[in-house]
Amino acid sequence: MMRLVLLALLTAALMASGLGLVYVKYENRKLYTEWQQLVAERDEMNVDWGRLQLELSTWATHPRIERLARERLQMKNPESDEVVIIREH
Repeated sequence: MMRLVLLALLTAALMASGLGLVYVKYENRKLYTEWQQLVAERDEMNVDWGRLQLELSTWATHPRIERLARERLQMKNPESDEVVIIREH
């Protein structure tokens, strides 16, 4: 009788262990797939960030800024008689 109860408990423990293993493997695969998707998304964002940095450097070049200042703001280099030098004492 005692052996039968022990055998039943060991069988139940073995089944629970097997089911737990299957569940853990399933969760592991699911999380690994999610991780791979997140890594791919991160890599895509890094590529986008590089493009944005390149675009920003293009928009902020000195010749472009100077051209826009001349065209839109009608700015020009001052003549020598228009320059005032202020000195601190």
